[in-house]
Amino acid sequence: MTEKDLLYDTILARSFSRNEQKRLGYGAFIASLLFVFTLCTVFKPYLSPLPIVELQLPVNAGLRILRITETQKPQASSSTNNATSGDFENLALSNDQINITLNAATPQSLTSSNDHELSVYNDTSLPKAENHIDSFNSTTNTTISKEQVITEGNKMEKTMKPICKKLARTDICELNGDVRVHGKSATIHATIAFAFSGNSTWQIRPYARKGDVAAMNQVREWTLKLKQKNVENANFSRCVRNHSVPAILFSLGGYSMNNFHDFTDIVIPLYTTARRFNGEVQFLVTNKNQPWINKFKNILKSLSNYELIYIDEENETQCFSSVTVGLNRHREYYKELTIDSDSEYSMSDFRRFLRDTYSLRNAAARPVITRRNQRRKPRMLILARGRSRAFTNAGAIARSARRIGFRVAVAEANADVASFAQTVNSCDVMVGVHGAGLTNMVFLPENAVVIQILPIGGFEWLAKTDFEEPSKGMSLRYLEYKIAEEESTLLRRYGRDHEIVRDPSAVGKRGWEMFQSVYLVQQNVSIDINRFKPVLVKAFELLQMQA
Repeated sequence: MTEKDLLYDTILARSFSRNEQKRLGYGAFIASLLFVFTLCTVFKPYLSPLPIVELQLPVNAGLRILRITETQKPQASSSTNNATSGDFENLALSNDQINITLNAATPQSLTSSNDHELSVYNDTSLPKAENHIDSFNSTTNTTISKEQVITEGNKMEKTMKPICKKLARTDICELNGDVRVHGKSATIHATIAFAFSGNSTWQIRPYARKGDVAAMNQVREWTLKLKQKNVENANFSRCVRNHSVPAILFSLGGYSMNNFHDFTDIVIPLYTTARRFNGEVQFLVTNKNQPWINKFKNILKSLSNYELIYIDEENETQCFSSVTVGLNRHREYYKELTIDSDSEYSMSDFRRFLRDTYSLRNAAARPVITRRNQRRKPRMLILARGRSRAFTNAGAIARSARRIGFRVAVAEANADVASFAQTVNSCDVMVGVHGAGLTNMVFLPENAVVIQILPIGGFEWLAKTDFEEPSKGMSLRYLEYKIAEEESTLLRRYGRDHEIVRDPSAVGKRGWEMFQSVYLVQQNVSIDINRFKPVLVKAFELLQMQA
């Protein structure tokens, strides 16, 4: 008997034919596959996924190459004047031999907000109002950041901390590392510890009213030059003076010494930028303005423990570990005397800071009726003006207010901020024609009343933006009085049928300069006492309601 015959002569062979044995084998194989499939399906939730790659990029090594290609520009929004981040196609990271590339089908999430952060590209599509000037330019698409790469399937997210941000009204750069400031040449050199795509040179005007050509033309332009830490710094000037505290560089050019612009363009932005340092910060002032410094010396001393450095005059290199160039400001274009809700500070915090700085006694308006059930006469301040938009009958307004029940003071704001802040803070009501003097409402106690007088000329949009909306953030009550043609000195000067009186909107269409020269400069106000009296009564009633 052959070997083949022996193999066939088995127990199974006695029961099954050869064809039946083959079918049985195939069935057993298929059953095994089904068993394995069932096992994987049932126990899959309990099985940990195999680790694909765990990539860590050490901080000291950094990223050798960071290249981001933009496929779509941010779309401008004409209503908010803010820019939003666009979509990005490719992200290539290289650390020695490591390369990660995203194709166009993979969405890339980068720092995105309604402000425009210069973290990955230089975009010139920021919405611009009329006469908008973009004072911030970058010659290189640059990001300096600590990197965190997260892989999940075919998705990758990248979080970045930008060193420069373009907001609607300001540009601000925060430089950390070896930062060298040379005043005479208006140049800042910075050696950054984190890698970026190459040397970068930026220009910035550190004043928080970007978009206003006339203002920004009065601001010195500074050049920022960045280098990677391991790159030879042959062009860096030698440190002459080393500082142990951070620095903030800002301008006193623009519209400084106009009280409204002093606060909305400089003081409030400086507060939101510097307060977090608790005085341990060095101020570097460009566009030196000694009258402004004298005017706000109390605020400067409250925010910094160090003497100002007039950096434009310095030919020696000043060295810091951190320098902020420019000041924070509300991200929306048409926001004045306001702090962004995203800020760590609020207008209530700012007004508390003012009360502490100037030792103001009244945090809130006092009740008209005291605890002993005695009536207190509320105090009214009528803002006088020496030139345009002045009250020609301030005395008559004061007499009418006294008859209603007010104690009245008539005063004009001046450069002695400390003294005038005390006067304003002692009052319950402040009355003034639209203008910079109304900015002193920042010193009023909470629940006080602001009465804004609107001259003829179409001031409604200015009145709302400059004082009505900001008063809400200051917890003040706001009243408004729009004068009639008969109450404007322009009527007597030009006559009722003149276009200036008859159709102010047509005059305004000829530009801001024309509007300003006529309605802001040539006009004074003679209040109709009988017509104005209900507004005074309303102010008195609001104070009584508080009681």
